[in-house]
Amino acid sequence: MPDSTPQLKSDTLMKQMKLHLSTDASKELTKKIGLVYQINIAPKKLGFDEVIYVVDLKKGEVTKGPYEGGKPDATFAFKDDDFVKVATGKMNPQIAFMRGAMKIKGSLSAAQKFTPDIFPKPSKM
Repeated sequence: MPDSTPQLKSDTLMKQMKLHLSTDASKELTKKIGLVYQINIAPKKLGFDEVIYVVDLKKGEVTKGPYEGGKPDATFAFKDDDFVKVATGKMNPQIAFMRGAMKIKGSLSAAQKFTPDIFPKPSKM
């Protein structure tokens, strides 16, 4: 039976992030950041049909589904396209936030540590 959730561009990015965190790079990130982020990604409209990812920079892993270990340090909500732009450095996170392309719940100081440079650089095709 096919998966009813729409395929997001962000899914590919999260797979790359998962691989990235399985390398030595993750040890540095977890030491430097040590926070847990929940990212809600909507295909078209914020708040609808969201796919939820947890980027755990305490353990160095990416999982699909809501965070189970209490409250994440910060939760972000994005539309798929906007998340890809921010994660790949094509849109400044502050501008995304001011334009309403990114919503944040939780600690703002934790949110500010979630920057494009924690993501692996996209591999050139």
